[in-house]
Amino acid sequence: MSELTSMINETLSVIRKKTNKEYPIGIILGTGLGGLVKEIEIEHQFDYAELPHFPLSTVESHQGKLIFGKINGKDVVAMQGRFHYYEGYTMKQITYPVRVMKKLGVNTLLVS
Repeated sequence: MSELTSMINETLSVIRKKTNKEYPIGIILGTGLGGLVKEIEIEHQFDYAELPHFPLSTVESHQGKLIFGKINGKDVVAMQGRFHYYEGYTMKQITYPVRVMKKLGVNTLLVS
């Protein structure tokens, strides 16, 4: 098993303690669409700091939460806050949450 796979599995083990659902839709909310969270019927949420290997958001207006719930009856997982290369993160760190989302069942990803 690769190091990255092990890291993803550690993150998933924390998430799976709260939910075993599949989430076919992923949303990465930037500054402009952070308010979309108000439309999500939140079932579970995690601060990024609670999730092993998750980067922490450095942008003040990004809340730094991974949110699980429904929008119009559709299961979604949303990142409230994202990461940028210019903040000093590596591409591995920037793409890590998307890799976790894929393991949660995401096959459609919306990015703002």
